[in-house]
Amino acid sequence: MKRTFILEDLDCAHCAKKIEEAVAKIDGVSECSVTFLTQKLVYTVEDDKNEAVEKEMRKLVKSTEPDVTVVAK
Repeated sequence: MKRTFILEDLDCAHCAKKIEEAVAKIDGVSECSVTFLTQKLVYTVEDDKNEAVEKEMRKLVKSTEPDVTVVAK
């Protein structure tokens, strides 16, 4: 399943890359991309791990960039 989120207040391309790399390492994520210009995070996850992955992704984003707000699209 493909999931898309908006990363509000993402203001650094380097931070976008760090978030992308961290989310890509979560168990159950098969591909991940963060586009700095559109502030969009898109990843593909196994259906049965969707809820756990989203929870872990939100924690990783907050620990990487505390000012960023994750909004489901």
